[in-house]
Amino acid sequence: MPSRWRWLALLGVAAIFPLAESLVLVLIGFRQAEGLIGQSSAVWPYDSYHDMRWLLVYHNSWWVFGLGLVGAIVLRGALSAVLVGLSWPAGKRRPLRRTLLLRNLGVAALTAAIVAPFAALAVAASVVSLSWVLFVSLIPMVILAPFLQRMSVGAGWWRGLPTMELFGWSSLNFVVITVAGGLVWSAAETWTPIVAVAVGMVNGLLWNRTVRAAVLPSHVRLRQVPVVPIVVVLVLAIPPVAQALTQRHPETTSFSPPIFNRRLPQRVPHAVILLAGHNSAYDGRPAADPNVERFSYDGLDSGGRPLAYRSTATHRSLESSAQLLAAQVEAVHRRTGRPIALVGESEGAMVARTYLRNPKPPVAALVMLSPLVRTGRAYYPPPTADSGYGVATGWLLRAMYTLASVGSATGDHPDEPFIRSLLEDGPFYRFQTMCPIPGVRVIAFLPTVSAAEAPPGLYTRIPVVELPSLHVELLGQGMVDAQLIDFLAGKNLSRVRSEYVLIQALAAAWQAPLLTVDANPVWRPKAPPGPSFSPVRICGPVR
Repeated sequence: MPSRWRWLALLGVAAIFPLAESLVLVLIGFRQAEGLIGQSSAVWPYDSYHDMRWLLVYHNSWWVFGLGLVGAIVLRGALSAVLVGLSWPAGKRRPLRRTLLLRNLGVAALTAAIVAPFAALAVAASVVSLSWVLFVSLIPMVILAPFLQRMSVGAGWWRGLPTMELFGWSSLNFVVITVAGGLVWSAAETWTPIVAVAVGMVNGLLWNRTVRAAVLPSHVRLRQVPVVPIVVVLVLAIPPVAQALTQRHPETTSFSPPIFNRRLPQRVPHAVILLAGHNSAYDGRPAADPNVERFSYDGLDSGGRPLAYRSTATHRSLESSAQLLAAQVEAVHRRTGRPIALVGESEGAMVARTYLRNPKPPVAALVMLSPLVRTGRAYYPPPTADSGYGVATGWLLRAMYTLASVGSATGDHPDEPFIRSLLEDGPFYRFQTMCPIPGVRVIAFLPTVSAAEAPPGLYTRIPVVELPSLHVELLGQGMVDAQLIDFLAGKNLSRVRSEYVLIQALAAAWQAPLLTVDANPVWRPKAPPGPSFSPVRICGPVR
C-alpha cells in the first residue's frame, strides 16, 4: 500500500472507534462518560485501561464478565494488529499479518491482566470519591506505558529500558488523552462526534510515532536485563503499598482542630458537634468549650458524654453512625439548650448528611468539610452473592485489600459496613449529598483535589467554598477555621475557584464510567424520577 494511503487508512481506523463510541453515548445521553471516548483507539496500555473500566462496571455475572473479557481481548488485539501494521516504518521489514495478529492478541491478554487491578481501583474511586484512590489507579498506567508499548512490535520487548524517544511519545500520549477527555466532554453534543474523530486521528499519529520509536530504537540501555517484568512487579505493588501507608494506627488521632481547643466566640449561638473522618480515633478528652463536643463512633456513656473510640469504630455503617449521632444531638441539645451545628469532615460529613436525610429540629446548621462528592457511582455485591453488577470487581478489590492489610491494625476492607452503606444506598449519596436541607443552613468546604473525584458537571445546589488543598483535615487550617466561625455566626459564604472546573474537565478521561441507577436492581427502587443520565435527578426525591 502506498505510504499516503497507509497514512489515510491509519487515521481512519484510529478515528472510527472514538466516533462510534461518541455516537452511542450521545444517542443515549451518557454525557458523564464522554471523557473516555478518546482512549478507545489510544496506544497501549490506555486502550486496555479504557476497556477494563467499562467491563468492570457493566458486567452483572461471571459469565458476562468472562465473555466480555474474551471479547475485549480479541477486539483489542485485532485492532492493535491493524494499527501497528499501518504504523510500521517504511523500509523496515514488517512481520506477517498472522504473526502481528497473534502477537497483539497475546499483548491484549497480558495487558488486560496487568491493567485489571488499576481499573478496579478506578471503579473503587467511583464508590468512595477519594482522589488518592483514583491517582493510585492512574500513576501505574503512566509508569508502565513506555515499557509496554514495545510489546506489539517484536520479540525482546521485555529486556532493556525504553529509549528517550519512546518515553517522550508516551508522555505526550498521556497529555493528549487528558486534554482530549476534557475537550470531548466540554464540546456541545452536536460537536462531540467531530471532536471524537479529531482525537482519534491524533491517536493514529501517536501510533505511528510510537511504533516507529519501538521498531527503530536508537540505543537500548540494559539490553540484557529483564527490565519490564521488574517494573511490572514494582508497579503492581503500588496499590497495596499506598493503601498500607494511608492507614493510620488505631491508637492515634490527629483530629484536634482549633474549634475544639478554644472557646467559641460569643457571636456563635450554636452548640457544635464535631464529626471526624474515617480511621480517626478519640481519647475521650473534652473540648475547651462546654458547647463543643466530639462525636463518638462508639456512642455515649451513662452520663451522656461521648466515649473514646478506636479507628475501627469508624468502619460501622453510616446508618448505625447516624443513629448514634441522633442520640448525641438530643443529649447535647438537652444539656446546652442551644440549636445544634454539625461540623463533619470526610466520613463525618457523610454521617451528618445521613442523619439529616430527614431533618431534625435541634439541628440548625451543617458544615461539610471534604465531603465524599457523588459517591456510589459504581457497585459490587456482597461476597455472599454469586452475581450482580461488579461481582468480579468486588473479588479483585478484596484480593488487593487483603494483601494491603497484612500487618495493618486498621482492618480496612472493601466490604466494611461504611463502604457497603455507600454501595447499597448509592442513589441517595450520588444525588442528595450536595443538596439543600429544609430548615438547615448548609455549606461545603471542598478541597481542589475533589474536582478530580467525580465526573464533570453541576451537582452542587448548596453554597461551597473551594480551597487549594488535599483531602486532609481542612478543619485544622486557620483560614478554614475563621470561615467556619463566620458561617456559624450567621455569615453567608461562597467562593468558587476558576481552576476547579478545569481540573474536573482534565480528570474526565480517567474516571470510571458511572453505573446508571436504572440498570442496577439494588438501586432501581430508590432511583429519583427522570431519564437515566439526566442531571434533573440531582437533588430529586430519592425513594
